Amino acid sequence: MAYLTLKNINKIYPNGYHAVHNFNLEIEKGEFVVFVGPSGCGKSTTLRMIAGLEDISGGEFLIDGKRANELGPREREVAMVFQSYALYPQMTVYDNIAFGLTLQGVDEDVIEKRVQNTARILGLTEYLDRLPRALSGGQRQRVAIGRAIIRKVGIFLMDEPLSNLDAKQRVTMRYEIAQIHRETGATTIYVTHDQTEAMTLADRIVVMKDGYVQQIGTPYELYYKPANVFVAGFIGEPPMNFVRGTVQNGCLAFGDNRLDLKRKYAGIDRYEGKEIVLGFRPEAIVLGEAPEGYPITCRVELTEMLGDNTNVYVTAGDTQAILKVDSHDTPETDVDITFSIPLESVYLFDAGTENVIE
Repeated sequence: MAYLTLKNINKIYPNGYHAVHNFNLEIEKGEFVVFVGPSGCGKSTTLRMIAGLEDISGGEFLIDGKRANELGPREREVAMVFQSYALYPQMTVYDNIAFGLTLQGVDEDVIEKRVQNTARILGLTEYLDRLPRALSGGQRQRVAIGRAIIRKVGIFLMDEPLSNLDAKQRVTMRYEIAQIHRETGATTIYVTHDQTEAMTLADRIVVMKDGYVQQIGTPYELYYKPANVFVAGFIGEPPMNFVRGTVQNGCLAFGDNRLDLKRKYAGIDRYEGKEIVLGFRPEAIVLGEAPEGYPITCRVELTEMLGDNTNVYVTAGDTQAILKVDSHDTPETDVDITFSIPLESVYLFDAGTENVIE
């Protein structure tokens, strides 16, 4: 039996707004699960229902097989790290980390041992006597995490914990959060709108949009086997390119290009005369014509040299795309080039439902 189970969870506010629709998920003990999606998709609301900070409007939430809908946050034995650090400015790092144990009346010797061990895990040992204002943003976030993990609860919840940090600090803290999870083995649910955080941290990812779950899977599954256009476009940087066209005699027609889809999809005839969407990753291309690929002629509009690779912005008729190429192969702007999409790198989606065509 799963450690955490969410069965048909719904959240409807008094004004009638339906924030979360029929959310279903099973989480194993020790698993690191990330909820990801754009702002307003329902991911933080779902996390708050798990924490007991929001009432569940419908459905059932189980912890280790026992119904927990009516339990308060303390009874659920959860620890939560918020976007804001929520540290007590007048308290030292030591006292901030120890605060929860102090409230519980834990013996001072036990608190000392656990604070020192937590500080060691988080690299905060030399900062225990400092006040929060003397710390960097990343260090403050580590203190907030330390205050949560010191309680040794079964469920660790994190709501956009890195959003206040700069790019370099986010990279460092991602690594540290992954290390903390390995050391503690806590069941962790992490909310973010940043797909890079989701891909690098998660055992499994839950992609949400408009209150609905779009897909649940490993980072590999979401990247290489997206269920629909939204997931395909949300996961990956730069995002997947999409080409809309009509199937004509088994070919995808857009602009002056005709791509023979029968080479990859034997059943494409059922879409004859219909609009479909072809997707391909920016890095999954070959410059020039490839024998086992779909060649596309396009115009180079802009290039962005990023060091070891270059983003190349191209147009083919009314269609725009981004290609990711080796920086040594950067083309000139305002010239026509041909690139090929390998057959195995092509995705097709139904234009109506936006679901993948198997």
